[in-house]
Amino acid sequence: MEAVAARAGVSRATVSRVVNGSDGVRERLAERVRRAVEELGYVPNQAARSLVTKRHDAVAVVVAEPETRVFADPFFARQLRGISKELTAHDNQLVLLLTEDRDDHARVGRYLAGGHVDGALVFSLHIDDPLPELIQRAGLPTVYGGRPDGSGGRRGAVYVDSDNRGGARDAVRHLLGLGRSRVAHITGALDQTAAVDRLDGFRDVMADADPRLVVEGDFTPAGGERAMRRLLDRCPDLDAVFAGNDLMAAGALRVLREHGRRVPDDVAVVGFDDMLPIAEQTEPPLTTVRQDIEEMGRLMARLLLRDLDGTTASDGNAGGTPSAVIFPTTLIRRASA
Repeated sequence: MEAVAARAGVSRATVSRVVNGSDGVRERLAERVRRAVEELGYVPNQAARSLVTKRHDAVAVVVAEPETRVFADPFFARQLRGISKELTAHDNQLVLLLTEDRDDHARVGRYLAGGHVDGALVFSLHIDDPLPELIQRAGLPTVYGGRPDGSGGRRGAVYVDSDNRGGARDAVRHLLGLGRSRVAHITGALDQTAAVDRLDGFRDVMADADPRLVVEGDFTPAGGERAMRRLLDRCPDLDAVFAGNDLMAAGALRVLREHGRRVPDDVAVVGFDDMLPIAEQTEPPLTTVRQDIEEMGRLMARLLLRDLDGTTASDGNAGGTPSAVIFPTTLIRRASA
């Protein structure tokens, strides 16, 4: 900084104001400083800056899933892309933390409490997950992706979610509107609130459904295949399936094809997510419920950065920040239903 000041012919304080984006420096002087910075290849020392600003310009993105799931499921890629775009636009670094077991939870908790990041974005939580409590103990501003389970962490948490229950209702009503009467549901993992909400939406419309028509999956293609086989064994006369996500719907379609069931003639199928290119490349192309996954990720990051830049309340959330933002869903009709 001394060298930049000498090259530009200004004080060190002026260099500091320009480098940190502060006001009060005439444009002519600011341009001289910027030119000297470029000529000297000056890079501010982040550790020294953090001592002054109390900010690290880094955000932890905590995904409560093992790496084998995160890197195989395009849902996570979309959400991470949205988060990364927003953080990059505000010159913040993304620190990705994944959890495989309880030891990982403890490790993540220690890292978050260690003062390495300014806040946390957390998604794919499971019911009774210890992460919310660990994050609360660390005192970090946090935004959740998806409605967190109230029993596992503080109530009133800030989160971004889609209308899972309403989207499920739309999917099932569409199947009934096609004249289907034996509508089955492959749920996601029921230790996650998104799967529970979608099951609730199914039951809102199918209150008197045969309980054998509901089988739990796990949000993976293999889980969809296993669930579809169980459904065909239990209820061979089913004529429609609502799968809790597109990956499970793709697995279900493969099993129906193996059993000689024509889609949609014999069995209509609807998914959830509108995960391109999966939904367009299934055979036949998949009718599904669209949620804007990437934009949800961007909004999570935006809410956290707004919190960090605002007046932080005692609970770690900035005043005026909404406690929940629910994105609408849209039924996208293709050939499967």
